[in-house]
Amino acid sequence: MQYIYSAMVLYSAGKDITEESVTAVLNAAGATVDPAKVKALVASLEGVDIKEAIANASVAAPVAAAAAPAAGAAPAADAPAAAAAEEEKVSEDEAAAGLSALFG
Repeated sequence: MQYIYSAMVLYSAGKDITEESVTAVLNAAGATVDPAKVKALVASLEGVDIKEAIANASVAAPVAAAAAPAAGAAPAADAPAAAAAEEEKVSEDEAAAGLSALFG
């Protein structure tokens, strides 16, 4: 996440998101920098309109929140077991991979 945050800091400051600038932000924050991750981030953001991606993400969030109460209508006995099973199925890497969809 710190790599994505560094790109967002650069975007907010109106700076170009380059390998050098992302590395500089991460170094300034005291983070250990993995050059391969920096390169992958910059490559994945190439040609992406970050402003549009943020706008689309903020529109999708209320829709997901509105769908949550409908899911709560399931029988109470099945809900805790189903929720626990669902949480176990999604690994941390899979969850992080889903975030890359925000940036193309």
